[in-house]
Amino acid sequence: MTQTSSNNKVAIAIIAGLFSIFGFVTWINSALIPFMKTINELTEAQSYFVATASYISFVIMALPASFIINKIGYRKGMSLGLIIMSLGALLFIPAAEARTYWVFLAAIFIQGTGMTLCQTAANPYIIILGPIESGAKRMAIMGIANKIAGALGSLIFGALLLSGIDDVKVKIGQVSVEEKGQLLDTMANSVYTPYLIMAIALFVFALLIKKAPLPNVEAAQAEETKEGETSKTNIFQFPHLWIGVLTLFVYVGAEVIAGDSIIAYGISLGFSAEDAKFFTTFTLMAMVVTYALGVFLIPKYIKQSTALEVSAALGIIFSICILITTGFTSVLFVAALGVSNALVWPAVWPLTLNGLGKFTKTASALLIMAISGGAIIPPLYGRLVDSGKHELISSGISEVEAAATAATGSYWVLIPCYAIILFFAVKGHRYKSWSKK
Repeated sequence: MTQTSSNNKVAIAIIAGLFSIFGFVTWINSALIPFMKTINELTEAQSYFVATASYISFVIMALPASFIINKIGYRKGMSLGLIIMSLGALLFIPAAEARTYWVFLAAIFIQGTGMTLCQTAANPYIIILGPIESGAKRMAIMGIANKIAGALGSLIFGALLLSGIDDVKVKIGQVSVEEKGQLLDTMANSVYTPYLIMAIALFVFALLIKKAPLPNVEAAQAEETKEGETSKTNIFQFPHLWIGVLTLFVYVGAEVIAGDSIIAYGISLGFSAEDAKFFTTFTLMAMVVTYALGVFLIPKYIKQSTALEVSAALGIIFSICILITTGFTSVLFVAALGVSNALVWPAVWPLTLNGLGKFTKTASALLIMAISGGAIIPPLYGRLVDSGKHELISSGISEVEAAATAATGSYWVLIPCYAIILFFAVKGHRYKSWSKK
């Protein structure tokens, strides 16, 4: 394993740029969800297929991505992933022209495919670029870059896509079918310029990273076994890996709910889209501050596992607070989940990859597949909101009140997610074999 050097610092800066792209592209989903819901006239659950299309690609493409990276290496893998992301951005233009939801979802899926390739390369690369004990620290640095870019993406695309959305919602209920189509077409066309610029920027960065001075690194081999024991020969012999995969699955689902639902949640509570578009930034800035604490504290003052324990406990506490509060206070507790979420990803990766040696690339692919939690758990939240809303309306509660109550109450789905994370932090990461801890 290569110790951090001046060359590695340059590499860390370059990979931080890549994580900035991940954050920018991922967190614009918080603006895309209410945008798509309006222009395609979707239900709450249907609108969360935006997250599904983005994250399901990690299930389908993670193992192929691992195969590709084994063939072409980390750097070329990242470059190829960026090119695929650029193609996905371009597809938004004909999708907007047709105003067809499945075409938008296809574009998001293609971008997710490219991101899968990039993430499968970038995450283990940054972990093995230095000592495993400080892996969470380097990942926290990546997180700062990721979430600052994510906040910018949410603000920029919130301003571009959600500007005037409240007026459009009022008008489409008052005009003819033809006029409604024209209004929605005009709104859909607002994606042209930002996604064209995004496509160009992604392609340029792909060319730059292909030429970047990134050192070649490989994970350290697993520790030698005791005399008389058989060395591990396959990925199924590492129980802590599979618990780590489950942990990352529920974590990504929880993080996506916290970031992608907060704008829609604010709107359901009666806030205007103009005000609510800033709410995702609250979540992301909470994450950035916590990442900065992680960089300072890990591993000098606290261990990676301790940071994970505290994060999970806070996640449970904040989730309960969302359920028992109302209005802007409840929104603030959703944003506070950024504090509990920030250090989970940075801690889970090194705790899971520790000691995997030659299985690191495959394990990385499995962890990337776990990002599919963002495809499954947020739509579950959306379905809970829809069913709760309909049930409340049928009992005589007004639609506005029912929407707010259902949206708040459905956040209970986060509690079991954080409970699983807490288990991995306390015990799960210690299970290195099936016969002993």
